[in-house]
Amino acid sequence: MTAQTYVPSLLSRAGAVSALTIAAVAGTMLAPGAASEAEAATLSVKALKVAASKKGSPYRYGATGPHRFDCSGLTLYSFKKAGKKLPRTAQAQYNKTRHVSSSSRRKGDLVFFHYGRSVYHVGIYAGRGKIWHSPKTGSLVRLERIWSKKVWYGRVK
Repeated sequence: MTAQTYVPSLLSRAGAVSALTIAAVAGTMLAPGAASEAEAATLSVKALKVAASKKGSPYRYGATGPHRFDCSGLTLYSFKKAGKKLPRTAQAQYNKTRHVSSSSRRKGDLVFFHYGRSVYHVGIYAGRGKIWHSPKTGSLVRLERIWSKKVWYGRVK
């Protein structure tokens, strides 16, 4: 029995009270992948909130938190707290994400700064052209405008 014949069959047996519940379940049966896209969005927003909660934490090369971070250490830590494991470096994180266009970017997507094909910095997109990131030695985790056109976007799967 296919999803298309299964749902009407259930509706005829269930009555009006259960119709909404069945429609919600059927929606995920008829649109595979929709639930995982929603889960990814929720995960990314959680990671964004974790990164924002680290505002003011000092930069330290190679640090992955919870009190000091380098750029990829902040993204790794934020997504780990949200429930998703990422690789350690910015380049490896880029390689692991689903690449999206700037017009498709969403809050919680990773923003990768690159020179040629090499990724050298990463932050978490916060909306309105800004990212949360841990910039460099002597600086603190902060929200900042994206300063370059040479960025790529990646969505954590």
